[in-house]
Amino acid sequence: MSSNRKGDRRERELVNTLDEAGFAVMRAPASGSATSRELPDVLAGNGDVFYAIEAKSSSGDPIYLDNEEVYALVSVFATNFGATPRIAVRFDREDWYFFHPDDVHQTDGGNYRVKKERIEAPEAETIDDLLARGEERDDGAAVRQVLEAFEAGALDIDEAAAMLE
Repeated sequence: MSSNRKGDRRERELVNTLDEAGFAVMRAPASGSATSRELPDVLAGNGDVFYAIEAKSSSGDPIYLDNEEVYALVSVFATNFGATPRIAVRFDREDWYFFHPDDVHQTDGGNYRVKKERIEAPEAETIDDLLARGEERDDGAAVRQVLEAFEAGALDIDEAAAMLE
């Protein structure tokens, strides 16, 4: 099976898993090289929280992401859409795990890498963790999102200040 077909199958699997957990979900099959627009693989929300997700899977170890993919996820789409960015990873015979891009190792070349042992790290979130974030959400969530985008370097100080006015 080609890696594109396997990736498509895994993305559909993620959509179904998020749907079963109670999220409204949309897969953007035109993401990646099929379009010049910066789109995440999956959008998910439940009225309380909204996620822009870049999904990757692997039968081996590790999973790599291009710097451009992560930049587009955080700086272009998630910030403009008002969604929380997440990188979803799935290794064979494991569940899906979610990471904020800041919690993913950046290589010397500027790309990103997730090793299988990272799914045991405290920052690795499950779907239940994503749901729980919505239960914790309060009126300061939008402010936190702007501050997270600023901290991640997706916004400069003037852009962040303008969004908070």
